[in-house]
Amino acid sequence: MRPVIFIDGDQGTTGLRIRALLDGRDDLDVRALPAAQRKDPARRAAALDEADVAILCLPDDAAREAVSLISNPRTRVIDASSAHRTASGWTYGLPELDAAQPARIAAAHRVSNPGCYPTAAVALLAPLVRAGWVPADLPLSIHAVSGYSGKGRAGLDQYEGGGDAPAFTVYGLGLAHKHVPEIALHAGLSRPPVFVPAYGAFRQGIVLTIPLHLDMLAPGTDAARLHACLAAHHAGSAHVEVLPPADAAALDGLDPQALNGTDRLRLAVFSNARTGHVLLAGVLDNLGKGAAGAAVQNLGLMLDGGVAARDARGDRIAA
Repeated sequence: MRPVIFIDGDQGTTGLRIRALLDGRDDLDVRALPAAQRKDPARRAAALDEADVAILCLPDDAAREAVSLISNPRTRVIDASSAHRTASGWTYGLPELDAAQPARIAAAHRVSNPGCYPTAAVALLAPLVRAGWVPADLPLSIHAVSGYSGKGRAGLDQYEGGGDAPAFTVYGLGLAHKHVPEIALHAGLSRPPVFVPAYGAFRQGIVLTIPLHLDMLAPGTDAARLHACLAAHHAGSAHVEVLPPADAAALDGLDPQALNGTDRLRLAVFSNARTGHVLLAGVLDNLGKGAAGAAVQNLGLMLDGGVAARDARGDRIAA
C-alpha cells in the first residue's frame, strides 16, 4: 500500500509548496482536509491517526495541538513550525548537520524541520565550531534578508494585496527572535548570536551573512581553512554546495533569489587578507531548502528510501 501523507495546514505558503512538490506522485497517498473540516478536532485527529507521516504546516500553538491529537503510535510527524526545534525527543531535520544525521532522521518518530534562516546559519557555523576554527563563545552577528513569503500569509497579503508595502524592513528589534535558540543549540554555540533579520520586496529567497574577524578566531585560522572545513563537511551533498574560493572572489554581489525554485543551499566564504575580515554567506529559497524542500527531503529519509527526495522540478535526487 502507498504511504499516507497528511498535510495539516496545506493552505499556507509552506503547505502549498509541499503539496505542489508531491503533486502527481503515484507512490504516495497525499491527503488534506477540506476547508469545512480544518478546525474540527475530531476530523483532524482522525486524519492524523490515519497517516503514516503527518506534515504540520501550522503556527506553533496549532502544531503543538496537532501533536496532542495523535493517538496512533505509528503516526510519524514532520513539524515545519518552530514549536519543536529545540524540544527534547525531537530530531532536528537538517540532514547536513553531520554524517550521522540522515540515519537519525530516517529512524525518528518526530522530526522538526529547521527554520529557513537557521538552515543557512547552522550549515555554516556547526562544522566550523565542531572543528574548533570558530570558538563556541565567540560574539557573533548574523544578518539576513528574506523574501516576504517568509512572513507567511500576512506577507503575501501585505505585498500582493494591492496596498503600500516597504521595499525593505529590518525586524526583530527586540533582539529576541525565536530562531536564536535554534541556531545556538544546533550550531554548538555557548553564546547566543545577535540576529538581525529583514524582509525585502521580493517574494522568496534568502541571503544570510556572518562577519568574522580572524584575530578573534582560533590560532592559525584563515579563510582558506574555513573554506576547506565547509567544503569537506558538505562534500557529496545533493542539497548543499560550497563555492570554490575563485568563484566566490569573482562575485560582486549575492542575489537572494538565485536559488528560487530549488531545494539547494549555496555557501561561500569571502575574505580580505589586508584587514583580516571574513564573511560567511548562504543563499537559499526560504520556501525550498528553507521549508518545503527540506520537508520533502526529510520525508524521503523517514520512509527509508521508499520515497526518494526530489527537487522542485520533481527530479529524483539522492537524500
